[in-house]
Amino acid sequence: MFKTLKNFFTHIETTPHTGGSEVPSMTAILHIDSSILGGYSVSRTLTADIVAKQLALHPGARVIRRDLVVDAALHLSDAHMAAFQGGAVSNPALGEDLAVGGAYVDDLFAADIVVIGAPMYNFSVPSQLKAWIDRVCVAGRTFRYTPNGPEGLLPRGKKVFIASARGGIYTGDSPAAALEHQESYLRGVLGFIGLTDVTIIRAEGLNLGDEPKAAAIAKARAQIEALAA
Repeated sequence: MFKTLKNFFTHIETTPHTGGSEVPSMTAILHIDSSILGGYSVSRTLTADIVAKQLALHPGARVIRRDLVVDAALHLSDAHMAAFQGGAVSNPALGEDLAVGGAYVDDLFAADIVVIGAPMYNFSVPSQLKAWIDRVCVAGRTFRYTPNGPEGLLPRGKKVFIASARGGIYTGDSPAAALEHQESYLRGVLGFIGLTDVTIIRAEGLNLGDEPKAAAIAKARAQIEALAA
């Protein structure tokens, strides 16, 4: 988490519809993938299924697409931190990347539904997804510190669906359960910025053989099919 100048991000925040004579805006779905496996990725398959289901539940919804592998943001650097504190933007590439980070935040304010593909890599999330997290957790923009503790600033009512893919088993009484820093981390960091309505669609045990993999994917897809508006 880092402190940033109030006027660093110049984009206008999206606020929730408050009723009255205003016309509700079209439902927006933010679709994020972070797996490096392309067409072999289970998490990408599941996010596509979740988005398709949400489009069926919300006809006419628009999709905001972010592939964090194909179009990756830079990882945080000392140059980023200097710019966040009001320093000069040292080169055009950094300026473009700062704009990408600002757009990531705008995505979250605009979205009513957020779908995140999050495979487990080495007990946590892919570095591509961590880089996205580092760019959307912005003090004064998506959270703030108060006398009563931190407060998320994203409007309430947004729904988040996480497509979780794991090679092993990390639930229940599994001896590997203590190594799970993927779903628990995502719930914590998303809740920190105000995204508390989180549903996890999980396919685990994917490296335990063809039959367990097929069963895990089928179970996840059945959970997606059962989703209601």
